[in-house]
Amino acid sequence: METITYKNVNGLEIKADVYPAEGKGPAPVLVWIHGGALIMGNRGWMRPALRSLLRDAGYAQISIDYRLAPETRLPDIVEDVCDAFRWIRSEGKSRYGMDPDCTAVVGHSGGGYLALMTGVHVTPRPRVIASFYGYGDIVGPWYSRPDPFYCQSPAVTKDEAYAAVRGAPLSADHGDKRRSAFYLYCRQNGIWPLEVSGIDLHKNPEAFTPYCPVRNVTKDFPPTILLHGTADTDVPYQLSADMADALNAAGVEHEFVTIQGRPHCFDEVANTQHVHSPDPSPEAKAVIQAARFIIAHNT
Repeated sequence: METITYKNVNGLEIKADVYPAEGKGPAPVLVWIHGGALIMGNRGWMRPALRSLLRDAGYAQISIDYRLAPETRLPDIVEDVCDAFRWIRSEGKSRYGMDPDCTAVVGHSGGGYLALMTGVHVTPRPRVIASFYGYGDIVGPWYSRPDPFYCQSPAVTKDEAYAAVRGAPLSADHGDKRRSAFYLYCRQNGIWPLEVSGIDLHKNPEAFTPYCPVRNVTKDFPPTILLHGTADTDVPYQLSADMADALNAAGVEHEFVTIQGRPHCFDEVANTQHVHSPDPSPEAKAVIQAARFIIAHNT
């Protein structure tokens, strides 16, 4: 593994971890986009089971950081992701034997949202997208109104929430768990769209259209696999169901994998040993299905 800087913004280095393919290139590429509601997280949040399956299939893999909200707003976050794909096209082949024309992308939760966004904003589009408990809509009631599940937790004060996000822009949280208080505050008050984008949904709802993948699906959207647990209390299962409906209406090849009774981040329990077991768990089966879909469509 090698850590590179794929972008520099006013002295802020935005980094990625590159895992070259073990065979001779050019190798297909898997881009990892971490979750964390665009507020938290870092490039180290990869899933070992899926990474192992794609490594064995000859993939080069790159896990990217991107600037985090609210210090950086949504349009610039999306631009970071687009620039990571530009880096693969300009540098990945010569430096690491990557085949930029065979690029897949996988994301979890907020990373799943950004993975779906690549089907709208990245040119040329990735060959295939895998979204684990992601979402195609960022302005529905689940994000733009106080969330009943998160309102069961003790209320976070405004001062407590903003204490962790008043610094300079950053592209990785480095384990700063205080940022989770800001996320909880956003969910308890239904202000995530405002804080992440800087746009008031109620005054300018049209401004969110380019940032809702479910509204931008065309027949040219990449083949997509959606995976979601029915007991998800963070991102409602219905968000993936709605995205599947949009893909179906546009005639886009896709799979929608439902994991009954499983929560958010269900695949964290599936490790490398589980996906190679003769009797894999439902979580491991979902990871295997995602790997097979990626491999089948990224050729």
